[in-house]
Amino acid sequence: MQGLKVSLLEAQMLSDLSVASGGNTAALVAGLRAYFRSGATVELSWRRRQLNQLRKMLSENESRFIQALGEDLHKAPQEAYLTEIAFLYADIEHTLKHLKRWVRPRKVPSPLLTQPANSYIQPEPLGVVLIIGAWNYPLQLLLSPLVPAIAAGNCAVVKPSELAPSTSQLIAELLPRYLDHDAFACVEGAAAETSKLLEQRWDHIMYTGGARVGRIVMAAAVEHLTPVTLELGGKSPCIVADDADIELAARRIAWGKFTNAGQTCIAPDYVLCTRHTADLLVPAIQQAVTKMFGEDPQKSSDYGRIVNSRHTLRLADLLSGGDVIYGGEVDADNRYIAPTLMRCVDLEASVMQDEIFGPILPVVELDDFGKVEGFVNQREKPLALYIFTKSDSLAERILSSCSSGNACVNDCMMFMLAQDLPFGGVGASGMGCYHGEHGFKTFSHYKAVMKRKNILDVNLRYAPYSKRKFSLLRMLQK
Repeated sequence: MQGLKVSLLEAQMLSDLSVASGGNTAALVAGLRAYFRSGATVELSWRRRQLNQLRKMLSENESRFIQALGEDLHKAPQEAYLTEIAFLYADIEHTLKHLKRWVRPRKVPSPLLTQPANSYIQPEPLGVVLIIGAWNYPLQLLLSPLVPAIAAGNCAVVKPSELAPSTSQLIAELLPRYLDHDAFACVEGAAAETSKLLEQRWDHIMYTGGARVGRIVMAAAVEHLTPVTLELGGKSPCIVADDADIELAARRIAWGKFTNAGQTCIAPDYVLCTRHTADLLVPAIQQAVTKMFGEDPQKSSDYGRIVNSRHTLRLADLLSGGDVIYGGEVDADNRYIAPTLMRCVDLEASVMQDEIFGPILPVVELDDFGKVEGFVNQREKPLALYIFTKSDSLAERILSSCSSGNACVNDCMMFMLAQDLPFGGVGASGMGCYHGEHGFKTFSHYKAVMKRKNILDVNLRYAPYSKRKFSLLRMLQK
């Protein structure tokens, strides 16, 4: 028994040391907080320097990041660059271009009773923030939130996903070499390390991932009244109207669904259309898939793999929820699931109840297209909503009737490229948002400030009160 206790103690110590080279988690956070309180991060020059260093880290190690993403998810080099590295370049460039304006105090009017006064809103950093990344875009979804956290003047701990080990190890190696190690830290590990991080007091927590862990993050944040941003996901519908450009819609849906082997939180989760449209759309999607990945996608260097065996088997189980009409091949040993289309799906089956997060696309047929809004609104609010139609009025009708975190008409996922659009969920698909200035706001406190002069001290507010004062006060308020 004594030996068992010693072994457990050693395991605990090793786990503590694995969190950060500087000691345990509490000490790590305390060190970052002390540095933040020094005021160094407030300086605009410091923020710009860190952003430039982050860009330098990416540019000097592009090939290594592409290799790591290939090892973790079998991402093609061009896909890795487009969806992860180039995305981060754009994030950083946009932030550097506008940062001087974002940090500037914003003057607001001062009421007559406060005159002479100067009122303004001053953005200030929150402090020390925690960013927990996801495995499906292990570089982008970890560093993209770090960009506004830096821009706002915060210190941060980033926690990459252990399910993308090559990318995680590379970030842990490079981040301290490029960024101010007194202000930033990378913590690797799994559930145990994440739990230790969540025990600490943070000034903001940002988590990207599934709803189950999202609830754990939120529950932990409650202990310290820490604000959170949750980017979760859900079943994003893809509505295809009878008047849609079928060939174009099929190509864009196939790209949006099967990029990264469907492991994208904003990928179309299911198609919603009439039977007539389905009969045209399904073969068009098949043709689009063949054009992208060939007759056998498993042989294509451009088609990704599922992150691990457990998720591969989970996805394979979903295939029993309907008729597989295209694809459906599974090679669990190689973490491969073919691009798959399903029809006649059981709406109560897991494939229509849970987020798929893989290359399986159910096509749900409605006998009356007018029921699309009701179908979507009977379910949790999705992270993304896609509508394919030539009718502006139909698109507006659906957009105004159905709530979603984000929406796109006649394409999939492309709203992510617009730096001035916020990205975030609503309801079960998440809370809060980031990207561009919206990310800066997420990681900032907008402090209200009023500066008054020591002259003209109107005594209307002071006791003793009188009818005359009351009358004057009412006149001033009109």
